[in-house]
Amino acid sequence: MAFKITEDCISCAACESECPNEAISEGEDRFVIDPDKCTECVGFYNTQQCASVCPVDACVPDPDHQETKEQLLAKFKKLHPDKEPK
Repeated sequence: MAFKITEDCISCAACESECPNEAISEGEDRFVIDPDKCTECVGFYNTQQCASVCPVDACVPDPDHQETKEQLLAKFKKLHPDKEPK
């Protein structure tokens, strides 16, 4: 499933530069994650980079966007056709 950023976000921007898919951007009240670009870092890392750097644990799984690892890998391949998943 894609991740989302909760209202606990303090807009520190730590997560934005860590996202290999450029799925994170500054929203009106806090940073937001585009679920169409979020692969939970599948294809790049074994852990979600946004969640690992967030100082207030505001990056969490989004139950409204549940996807299997296979679906996330397919999204990775669509977003990065020139890269091989790690």
